[in-house]
Amino acid sequence: MVLNSLDKMIELQKNTANIRNICILAHVDHGKTTLADCLISSNGIISSRLAGKLRYLDSREDEQVRGITMKSSAISLHYAIGGDEYLVNLIDSPGHVDFSSEVSTAVRICDGCLIVVDAVEGVCPQINALTGTLFTCKVLEERAERASEPQAKPNPEQGEQVYDWSAGLEHADDSQLYFSPDQGNVVFTSAVDGWGFGIEHFAKIYSQKIGIKKEVLLKTLWGDYYINMKAKKIMKADQAKGKKPLFVQLILENIWSLYDAVLKRDKEKIDKIVTSLGLKLGAREARHADPKVQINAICSQWLPVSQAVLGMVCRKLPSPLDITAERVEKLMCTGSQTFDALPPETQALKAAFMKCGSEDTAPVIIFVSKMFAVDAKALPQNKPRPLTQEEIAQRRERARQRHAEKLAATQGPPAAGGALEASAQGEETKGDEHLVGSAALKPLPEEGTGDECFIAFARVFSGVARRGKRMFVLGPKYSPVGFLQRVPSGFSTPPDGLPPVPHLACCTLESLYLLMGRELQGLEEVHPGNVLGIGGLQDFVLKSATLCSSPSCPPFVPLSFEATPIVRVAVEPKHPSEMPQLVRGMKLLNQADPCVQVLIQETGEHVLVTAGEVHLQRCLDDLTERFAKIEISVSEPIIPFRETITKPPKVDMVNEEIGRQQKVAVIHQTREDQSKIPEGIQVDPEGLVTLTTPNKLAVLSVRAMPLPEEVTQILEENSDLIRSMEQLTSSLSDGRNAQTIHQKTQEKISEFRGKLEQHLTGRKWRGVVDQIWSFGPRKCGPNILVNKTEGFQNSVWTGPAVKVSGEASRYRDLGNSIVSGFQLATLSGPMCEEPVMGVCFLLEKWDLSKLEEQGASEKHDQEQRDVVPEGQGGAAACPGSGEDRGPQDGGSEPSEKTPPKGESSLTDCYGPLSGQLIATMKEACRYALQVKPQRLMAAMYTCDIMATGDVLGHSQRPLLGPHHRGGVPALRGEGGRGEPGPQVRERRAQAEGPLRGGEDRGARGEAEDPRQEQVAARGCRPRPCAAPLRASALSAAGPCQPSTDASIDRARGGARTGRRANSPPPRV
Repeated sequence: MVLNSLDKMIELQKNTANIRNICILAHVDHGKTTLADCLISSNGIISSRLAGKLRYLDSREDEQVRGITMKSSAISLHYAIGGDEYLVNLIDSPGHVDFSSEVSTAVRICDGCLIVVDAVEGVCPQINALTGTLFTCKVLEERAERASEPQAKPNPEQGEQVYDWSAGLEHADDSQLYFSPDQGNVVFTSAVDGWGFGIEHFAKIYSQKIGIKKEVLLKTLWGDYYINMKAKKIMKADQAKGKKPLFVQLILENIWSLYDAVLKRDKEKIDKIVTSLGLKLGAREARHADPKVQINAICSQWLPVSQAVLGMVCRKLPSPLDITAERVEKLMCTGSQTFDALPPETQALKAAFMKCGSEDTAPVIIFVSKMFAVDAKALPQNKPRPLTQEEIAQRRERARQRHAEKLAATQGPPAAGGALEASAQGEETKGDEHLVGSAALKPLPEEGTGDECFIAFARVFSGVARRGKRMFVLGPKYSPVGFLQRVPSGFSTPPDGLPPVPHLACCTLESLYLLMGRELQGLEEVHPGNVLGIGGLQDFVLKSATLCSSPSCPPFVPLSFEATPIVRVAVEPKHPSEMPQLVRGMKLLNQADPCVQVLIQETGEHVLVTAGEVHLQRCLDDLTERFAKIEISVSEPIIPFRETITKPPKVDMVNEEIGRQQKVAVIHQTREDQSKIPEGIQVDPEGLVTLTTPNKLAVLSVRAMPLPEEVTQILEENSDLIRSMEQLTSSLSDGRNAQTIHQKTQEKISEFRGKLEQHLTGRKWRGVVDQIWSFGPRKCGPNILVNKTEGFQNSVWTGPAVKVSGEASRYRDLGNSIVSGFQLATLSGPMCEEPVMGVCFLLEKWDLSKLEEQGASEKHDQEQRDVVPEGQGGAAACPGSGEDRGPQDGGSEPSEKTPPKGESSLTDCYGPLSGQLIATMKEACRYALQVKPQRLMAAMYTCDIMATGDVLGHSQRPLLGPHHRGGVPALRGEGGRGEPGPQVRERRAQAEGPLRGGEDRGARGEAEDPRQEQVAARGCRPRPCAAPLRASALSAAGPCQPSTDASIDRARGGARTGRRANSPPPRV
């Protein structure tokens, strides 16, 4: 196909019904980029001979070196079928788990995807994770549950209980939920050899050849169907033993015969096949020594992969006009918010989403999924523009006129025509050179700083995006309700004239680009449903954002990433004077990568948090070569831990039961540890810690208990639901109108509560679920704060009580201080300042009797002051006594009337009482952890390894490494269906370092074995927080005592907290 012009692409963008936005998803090294090359070559952008070798969409140097995709990139392709022309916006995404965030950014702006599955390795973990995130089979599950109810009766004939899960689905149209060749949504391809086909292609051929209807062949070419050539009938069962299924007999054997003839160099058979298929084999391909060149030349004409894949995409995947109402509502509603609870002006935008209209009155809605950096020289406006024929003719004519005028001025004899022509050409050349030089020396646009410019990777969901149009940038915390309350209805003010609204800014669409892989082409306008690049948003968008011409639009739901940043390093410049360049470079890196996190610790260290070691290396390369352009020093990678507590041990280190004498020794050791606790802190034998605030007015008693592992897992899985509950509770406590909770959300909350009650059983957990006060850290973590004090009325299930007594109203704000202290304690534990996990803190006592006595005394003193003449007042109280603080601390009104503003009456030389409660609660939680058996939880890698039996022993040894304790191998079985042999599953602490020899070579973690081509690691992905490690030699004398073990590098936080990668495992 001939390379299409920019005008043709602009014309195709206007037909929204024929637009297909797709991305390619697959496990690492399953051939996504190779398949993309074959599709790109069909448009003439690259040569078909270079397809699979050039890897056009891998534009980064490190991508070419490692052989894996690290950045998702887009390209627009033209495809014509049956008189219809389609525009396919193709996005190639990475398959490595470290770059799964790039997959999330690509999926958000697509309407469908191509899933590539390797025929040898099958469905791998990355595909399972992606399909589990992208596709939901809730409809299928609900139908199966309803269908299974009448089928639950045992079958008396078989004598056993049989469940038919598919019986209820016979009359339902659920074909879109399945991947099957007979549905037309599966094609078989070999991108390396350039062929691909769907069974409809062969069904059309054999229907004419055999005389069987095409519809029958479409249903029988895939599956256990056999053909009787004499009767010309298709049978379900294999009547003649050893007969091959239709798919093998009619399709695969023909392809295998072609391969066999080419590999054996059977020229007569090759010529016969080429003649029978009506193909042409060039002389160059026929004489080539490499048989793959002949196979590619024949197959690319016989079964072109682009026709099979793009034809399936245009037939089966939806256009932007087919967006569902459910997807629109999910994009517009965050957390537990429902679509019905949105303002009417916001709900009216749903019709614009569904219509995808391009009228001038249609609101323009654009979603930016990420920001990516490009070289400023690659922008179209910075490239020298070639001259047209008209411009060349005009310049030639002007050069002739200037030369004639110069000759006339000197009054010299007229020059010959040849000399005039040569001189004119010389002048023209100089003029052209001057033009090219001036174009190259244009000042760079203000989209970026230095040599890097940032382009927004976006999609237009509604309206027409035009260059120079003013748009609103909606932050993730923006609420259209707050805007509509500030601005009256029917406003017609320009964007710049609106009053300031939080999380709302205005920007201009300075440049619009058509994304063509490595190239960018400038556009004046982009119609709805298209993927585009936007320049000039660097100062307004950090990572992702929503752009809209109407401020009534809510921000889209934030992107959810599968991989969590877990590998941290501290970076600093080798020359201290280059610190400003480092700060600026890390800021640009944070904007250019959707997953990386840039932190500045209290110690002043600059920390880089990445998803894995390959991701870390790429970020460091970008920092030194593109953004900061300085030499930097990098610390060793550090893996974060989680702190927790366990039950007292019942067995010793050799799994022998602890006897009576050993139990007594443990009790004495516990008492010795408790004796090291500072004075003023009371600890009973059961671990109840009692602390008093510095002014001695409040007493807190806290106990720490380990949560069951199932409860911790439930809390992690429902973190989003807990965050929604917290938002509702905060809105009620602030007096705002509570947002309506959807019925499904209420059902989820009830189900979540039921799960907790199911696992928190027994005497010590009685009534705990109803008394949960908060979750932590960050109010959505895997820790629980339980309030067991008398008169407790607030709960995460009911929210703050509306009708409370005057006494409870006075101290309501003090409860927030207790919760804040709990949040701080769970955010940084006492061992090495790592977050706490799987702990329940019980607040068993909260005594404020002295505070009440002081309040009564202050009231009595105030009444006496009103009676005693001026100048005869009592002396000021002693600092810290808290009994009488004089008139300078109190107000003219009792504190009961103004509890939020009564903080001044609760302030002494130690500061406000709320601050004292925060510090006291934090210390009480930390000491409650220290009196229990403490543990560190390390992140674990899970790696599935495919290997043949003869190399199984060789593959285990390099993977386990020197620390055999860190890996737990397990043999999974003797080669299942589609697998070459046994599989080994290994779990290794992530802090032990990467798989040997794996990530340094890019694609897979291959074992260091002479026969390494037979061994490949699949699905190396971190599993956070498993395998508790015992922290040895931890002193209970203080919250931050360093350990003598090498497992803890520093006692306090910062980038050095935790154990360095590749360090010896902790002693157990």
